[in-house]
Amino acid sequence: MPPEPFFAGPGLDRADSLRADPDQIRALAERDDARELVWEEGLPAIGDSGELQWRRASHPELFLGLDRAGVPSFTALQAEVAGGPAVFSILGDLSSEDAPLFATALSLARWHSRHGFCANCGAQTEIVRGGWSRRCSACSAEHFPRVDPVVIMLAEHDGKLLLGRQYHYPPRRYSALAGFLEVGETIEAAVARELREEAGIDVADVAYAASQPWPFPSSLMVGCIARALSDELAVDHGELEDARWFTREEVASALTDAPDAAFQAPPPHAIARTLLERWLAA
Repeated sequence: MPPEPFFAGPGLDRADSLRADPDQIRALAERDDARELVWEEGLPAIGDSGELQWRRASHPELFLGLDRAGVPSFTALQAEVAGGPAVFSILGDLSSEDAPLFATALSLARWHSRHGFCANCGAQTEIVRGGWSRRCSACSAEHFPRVDPVVIMLAEHDGKLLLGRQYHYPPRRYSALAGFLEVGETIEAAVARELREEAGIDVADVAYAASQPWPFPSSLMVGCIARALSDELAVDHGELEDARWFTREEVASALTDAPDAAFQAPPPHAIARTLLERWLAA
């Protein structure tokens, strides 16, 4: 089986049972071995070996969890958290082992930087549950970090795979189609809707393949594959620059980064690449 998607995995023991007890969180922060994530320019710092950088806890505002040795791990609140372009430039340096924790810290810190006030009444909120929620002292509403589900999918027809190209992609890049789930919609319905809207095809037999936390800012990519009922495309050029069918040989060539490949594959940190690798291995 090809490797799990980048950012996938537990990262740390999230120790949910400890979050509701502020005294326990405080005791963990006061331990001599308590560590705190280092940040540089709005991002968790990455060392030369690709590992996250730590120092002794001095501003343990957000509790990330316990490492395998039981060491309590924290991060300070961040006034500014960098966006996608800055993150993409360093992902090639980040170790896959530390990627889940990187994603967790980045999403959690960004949520806190944007949710200092209650969405219900507008009053200022305070950190509770070790940083995994915020409570309003005025109306007692409790707010939790949100996760936005996104479907990302491959459509197959007669041994060929449908991939699309967005306008902002690098030259020759093609990838899986994707879109946010809408209110009241199932994963299967969202896959069918997005493929119909963007490529003009109807599909059946939608199946789950894999998922990936995507911290830009806090999505969950739900990877699927579906069987297209026809290979006739009607591309929505407001969404896509192009979409086309590729053979197994063309996909295999692209995944080896062959210079004469029919297209450039998505980068290793994208779940789209994992979906291509799994489809090819099936």
